[in-house]
Amino acid sequence: MTSNSMGTIQSSSEQLKLSWVNVGFFGTIHALALLAPWFFSWSALGVMIVLHWLFGSIGICLGYHRLLTHRSLQVPKWLEYTLATIGALALQGGPTFWVAGHRQHHLHTEDRDKDPYAASRGFWWSHMLWIMYPRAEFFERATYNKYAPDLARDPYYKWLDSNFLALQIPVAVLLYLLGGWSFVIYGTFLRAVLLWHSTWLINSASHMTGDRRFEVPDGSRNLWWTAILTYGEGWHNNHHAYPNVAKAGWKWWELDMTWWAIKALESLGLAKRIVLPPAEVIADL
Repeated sequence: MTSNSMGTIQSSSEQLKLSWVNVGFFGTIHALALLAPWFFSWSALGVMIVLHWLFGSIGICLGYHRLLTHRSLQVPKWLEYTLATIGALALQGGPTFWVAGHRQHHLHTEDRDKDPYAASRGFWWSHMLWIMYPRAEFFERATYNKYAPDLARDPYYKWLDSNFLALQIPVAVLLYLLGGWSFVIYGTFLRAVLLWHSTWLINSASHMTGDRRFEVPDGSRNLWWTAILTYGEGWHNNHHAYPNVAKAGWKWWELDMTWWAIKALESLGLAKRIVLPPAEVIADL
């Protein structure tokens, strides 16, 4: 895969065009995040850490990923909608887009043409270039309807798909009222950038380096430091071997903060039908 000055990537079978809209959007958010040193305060840093956890672990990892994509557990509908809304606040797309893309990733892992962020196209493609050079078939409503029909027909998820960007406005206003521009810079822009790259590292780094506990037909790896950054998602080889299991970290030392949240919901009677690793597999570890 090569690039040229006309804003295209040339692969062996296609020519992809750079989306200047996407470049402008992500570039602007990254640029605003670079203002963080001039707006530093310990309280702003604390807000960023809390929102990174809330939107990342609870919204994306638990809500979008383990609940909506893989249906690894069952929660009341009001709670499912709440978790999905928190996921939408992460600024990673609406739930139907996110779930449809990730289901394609699991069905066609590392297939150059069928996996939206195929690691076989290289680190930077799977990390972020798949967004900068969007392939139309992965960003169309028809694709969402095909791979996430359970979400595509739900009126509330349709609303979130259309309004996830607008939801950032009340969050930013609230942050400004609580702590001024430092809270906005840290809680909105820096948080979004760090959470984007944390999530993208699972698509890129965790498919290229790390340990392989299970011999699965793809390059997924267990990578401890990405597990720390993503609240457990970095135990990626475990996940690809058993994608519908709610628990990503299987050994006591495999940190999985999202699993702690699932156990907390279970203790409150709010999470049921939690899919666990097969007992015979755990016994052999």
